[in-house]
Amino acid sequence: MVHIGNDWDELLADEFQKDYYKELRRFLIAEYNSHRIYPPMEDIFNALKYTPYHSVKAVILGQDPYHGAGQAHGLCFSVKRGTPPPPSLQNIFKEIHDELGLPIPPHGELTAWAKNGVLLLNTSLTVREGSPNSHRGHGWEILTDRVIELLNQREQPLVFLLWGGNARSKARLITEPRHLVLQCAHPSPLSAYNGFFGCGHFRKADEFLKNNGIEPINWQIE
Repeated sequence: MVHIGNDWDELLADEFQKDYYKELRRFLIAEYNSHRIYPPMEDIFNALKYTPYHSVKAVILGQDPYHGAGQAHGLCFSVKRGTPPPPSLQNIFKEIHDELGLPIPPHGELTAWAKNGVLLLNTSLTVREGSPNSHRGHGWEILTDRVIELLNQREQPLVFLLWGGNARSKARLITEPRHLVLQCAHPSPLSAYNGFFGCGHFRKADEFLKNNGIEPINWQIE
């Protein structure tokens, strides 16, 4: 039913056979046939495709995909090249610049992060055009909670970056003390000045990885 192409296939095989996922799949077929849905069907699982379970160093949680044309491509906060970075992503780049001194990237595609071990996971993986949260409560959250639980079980330490209320609500799933959980306000312009700016999360993530003998993340986007 779903082919991701790496170790997630085996880890999530049981989930894809459960009734909730079969119901979700029926819902999505109807939605893609009757509305404009983002991301394109072939991009839905890009976060898992680009970042296999064994290679995850950090997890950034988003809520649901961008709901405008040409933006979403299966990685939270990321937009395809040629699409202007949305305000939240601009604020993420600003914080990285302030923390690490890296230049502001010329585009907003974060595929390089995903390939470097950053799982860019939305809690809901699809959305109807112009209608944020329209696919919430149809089963995606059950699947993505399972992804978080599986990462929590992993022996190798990793970092969870939880920004904003929706992401922070998932902290309850991260019970193993070997992992680092970093929480703050969402990078949206509405809340970035309430704790996202100056959070130090990117520097703290790299320090934690280094202290655990893991190669830090290359946050630079070319």
